[in-house]
Amino acid sequence: MTTTLVLSVIGNDRAGLVKSLADVIEASGGNWERSHLSELAGKFAGIVVVTVPEDRVDELRGALAPLQGLLDVSVHYGSSGDSPGAAAETARREVRVELLGNDRPGIVGAVSGVLAKHGLSVAELESGTRDAPMAGGRLFEATAVATVPADTDLEALQADLEELATEIMVDVSLRATDADPTP
Repeated sequence: MTTTLVLSVIGNDRAGLVKSLADVIEASGGNWERSHLSELAGKFAGIVVVTVPEDRVDELRGALAPLQGLLDVSVHYGSSGDSPGAAAETARREVRVELLGNDRPGIVGAVSGVLAKHGLSVAELESGTRDAPMAGGRLFEATAVATVPADTDLEALQADLEELATEIMVDVSLRATDADPTP
């Protein structure tokens, strides 16, 4: 039997961080299942999902401690529904939300508020800022993938997102993705 662990990692960006983490996981009998890692503002940060035999969990936790100084690693137990393949066993719908507009505080909070109001859970969120090519200033852009409950009214969600887009003067698009594995 295996245990799913979620590792959150952060440290000063430098070459070899992923290799160091991967070596510790492998040496402790763990398997690197999934990750989201990136460099942001000179820091290397991310989340790694690892499966490890139940009898080696403490070994892995102990082996991660020497990485302090290179990477600060927090270990969390994954929920039982997050085991590999569990998502494929459960039919689900997802939507992709894309946003572009002038950068200002509160955009992420406003959009995530609309998603939460409709019961959506954000599965992935990627965002950034860049210089506006013609008008000057900064643009904020974000892409989110959200899990949609079966009873969600996508037309009402679309209407609320359009209303918000008008209020905060951004472009927002919503489209369904093909996350349902059933035929």
